[in-house]
Amino acid sequence: MDQDGLEAVTMRRIGRELGVEAMSLYNHVEDKDDILAGVVEMAMGEFRFPEPSGHWETDARAMAYEWRRLMTLHPPLCELLAERHKPLEGLAAFRAMDAALGVLRAAGLSDRDAAQAFNAMGSYILGFVVMEQGLMLGQDEGHARQHEHAMEGIRQAGLENVAAVLPYFVECAPDQQFEFGLDLIFRGVEAAARKNAATAN
Repeated sequence: MDQDGLEAVTMRRIGRELGVEAMSLYNHVEDKDDILAGVVEMAMGEFRFPEPSGHWETDARAMAYEWRRLMTLHPPLCELLAERHKPLEGLAAFRAMDAALGVLRAAGLSDRDAAQAFNAMGSYILGFVVMEQGLMLGQDEGHARQHEHAMEGIRQAGLENVAAVLPYFVECAPDQQFEFGLDLIFRGVEAAARKNAATAN
């Protein structure tokens, strides 16, 4: 999967790599989805749990960076997680989920808000890694020329807001952009926690 992409993971390819007939794999797994569930479990087993600091935002930031590291290490994992039709299985995935939810509950969120914040953060990290991978593939001279050509058309069309802001999309370093997005999410978590505390009182 890491070498040739998710589409390369077929029963025939796996059989060939193992030196067995593809049909013999069905003696050990139910179907391809069963194998992909095992792939997720193996990848999540590489999750490095940050040492708790006692401060929810510090811990949440550390976990977000670890999720990003893991998905960058296995790029097809993004596609696999986004397109799965079945719930996650295996304790490795649930251990990481449990740790993240614990951090969000420690921030003062209700259980319902913790679930929604977890989904929001997961969607952000997943989308960011996909975007980051695309940008890394497009960093060449041809990309720069296309950008300059696009800017000419944007200015001629009178799209002032895009013309003013577009250069910053190119100049912003990935780590800086990732931090900015996390800050926005964490401010939302704090606001939800304050609202939850006020309701409880």
